[in-house]
Amino acid sequence: MPPTEPILTRLPRAWYGGSIAEFLAISSSTVCGELTTNSTVSVTPDQRDAWLVQIEVLQQQLVGLEGSLFLEFHIPRMGRRVDAVILVGPVVFAVEFKVFAQTFDRQAVEQTWDYALDLKNFHESSHHTALVPILVATDAAASKVTDLLADHDFVYRPLQITASDLGPIIQRAIREIRGHAIDEQQWLEGAYRPTPTIIEAAKALYAHHGVEAIRCFDAGRENLARTSKRVEELVDHARANQKKLICFVTGVPGAGKTLVGLDVATDRREAELPTHAVFLSGNGPLVEVLRAALTRDEKARRKANGHQTGTPAISQSVESFIQNVHHFRDHCLRDLSPPHDRVVIFDEAQRAWNLKKTSDFMSRRRSRVGFAQSEPEFLISCMDRHEDWTVIVCLVGGGQEIHTGEAGIAGWLDAIHANFPNWEVHISSRLTDSEYAAGHAIERLQDRASVHFEDSLHLAVSMRSFRAEKVSAFVKALLDLEAATAREVLREFSDRYPIAITRSLDAAKLWVKEHARGSERYGLVASSKALRLKPHAVDVRVDVNPVHWFLNDRHDIRSSYYLEDAATEFQVQGLELDWICVTWDGDLRLVGNAWSYHDFRGSRWQRVNVPESREYLRNAYRVLLTRARQGMVIFVPPGDADDPTRPPEYYDGTFAYLSGLGLPVIG
Repeated sequence: MPPTEPILTRLPRAWYGGSIAEFLAISSSTVCGELTTNSTVSVTPDQRDAWLVQIEVLQQQLVGLEGSLFLEFHIPRMGRRVDAVILVGPVVFAVEFKVFAQTFDRQAVEQTWDYALDLKNFHESSHHTALVPILVATDAAASKVTDLLADHDFVYRPLQITASDLGPIIQRAIREIRGHAIDEQQWLEGAYRPTPTIIEAAKALYAHHGVEAIRCFDAGRENLARTSKRVEELVDHARANQKKLICFVTGVPGAGKTLVGLDVATDRREAELPTHAVFLSGNGPLVEVLRAALTRDEKARRKANGHQTGTPAISQSVESFIQNVHHFRDHCLRDLSPPHDRVVIFDEAQRAWNLKKTSDFMSRRRSRVGFAQSEPEFLISCMDRHEDWTVIVCLVGGGQEIHTGEAGIAGWLDAIHANFPNWEVHISSRLTDSEYAAGHAIERLQDRASVHFEDSLHLAVSMRSFRAEKVSAFVKALLDLEAATAREVLREFSDRYPIAITRSLDAAKLWVKEHARGSERYGLVASSKALRLKPHAVDVRVDVNPVHWFLNDRHDIRSSYYLEDAATEFQVQGLELDWICVTWDGDLRLVGNAWSYHDFRGSRWQRVNVPESREYLRNAYRVLLTRARQGMVIFVPPGDADDPTRPPEYYDGTFAYLSGLGLPVIG
């Protein structure tokens, strides 16, 4: 039996693993053979040659060291493999080789850094260890970065060295970094629990990885896997019993509602399946970004496997299961037969249009004068065309209505009560909470025998911020002006999820840049009503392409990295970044002990008096304040006494309130 077998059995994420002593005692061809045997992709001659160079360097540089070595170590969240992970003393070294490279490419530096950050954040046994990322350019004339500089979490800044400096660097690190030697067995058995972005999760699900493989942690009874499984059970129940069924899944911001929907859609996306599902969203930017991300990822995956990469064919495949709900609606208007899909998932279902907006749109844009159905009622009626069975899954967010004419979840419940008595209904037990605004509509359904309330349909723990799941509770208290609660909740997570406040936009931009590491993404956001940020070069009227903003790299001026274009609540809802700079204008300002709501028209601010419009504005800030996974800075302008549209008093009350919650002031 090969000496590496026990480790590989315990840690299938590495294609080779063993003690350093074992590694030094066998030939490079034997190690290369292990890598080739365990590889899950075809090994090209170039890859084999690169491995031989890496093995030769490691066998020269690890002499005299005691520890463990793992080659081609899988980082699931990133979908990549780090060339080598070395455990020596109290340190985990993540080593990336660039064979024959003469320079240290910035992208390669970020990639190496990302590996260390991923282990620190998501590998349980690495939470309290020192992680040193090392980039080795084998043909570089000299090392570039050799200083050991640690951040607060003991992830060191990436070292950029030549091959001959690898051994000396490792030896210096284990002399200087204090701590207990890593227990190899314990480290190997540590759980890997990634918290992916919605884009990363969609890629994983589309590549046929189940939701269990991407969940971040066990949240007791209220977890992603349980809810996803329950929805799957309801689909199977409806089909087996020939029923028409609708279920409502609720969750706090970032809890994974969209993941549940994508999991069901991807798991059943094959057209020949009798339970073929489609994921529908009225959130145009979300649909655009997910489609583009999946198309790019699928193209790269096919290219890596030597397959054809025709983008039109890939795009068509992606578009078959992620669709804009309005396109689905228009198709059902033209074709009165039952939809091809038996299972439809409506993301952010509370944003469906009410009767007034739907009727107005149908009259003006679709020549359907007299159309008298709300969007929820019409969409249910489309699926009701099936004679036997069908399932509708409504994913419901609380406090997420941000646009005029959105019906809220009551629109769905009223439609069911009035027009679809034969449908079986499964409702999250938390849909009665005030934040979901179900109102009296839910009371009218409570006595129906076919209505079932279930705890398993609620996701209570935010996954957007893997550092602090209570961020959404803090934001809710902040916007509800419950200062004492907000201060208390903030104290519980501020050491893991930094939030700062400033009157200087330059200081805010510098803050996010300094906090972001590796390829962590940051960006500028603002309310769509924030029209008086223009003096700070923030113009929300600039058309931001969400695909470029969310997906393009830091070299593209259209990307979020440039901190030039501010995305609004409409472009970021349902998506997230690692770090956010929230710009807070005079549209929502604190006057005395209450929020004052304003809309800028012409040359002055006008007070917003309509309750519904006030709620949309407050929800806009709720969306903006819950987009960051790792931390955020809030910029409240100082105002200008010489500008009647920006007097300091429009901003000072807001700044005093926010800083009074305990947010540190910078700049």
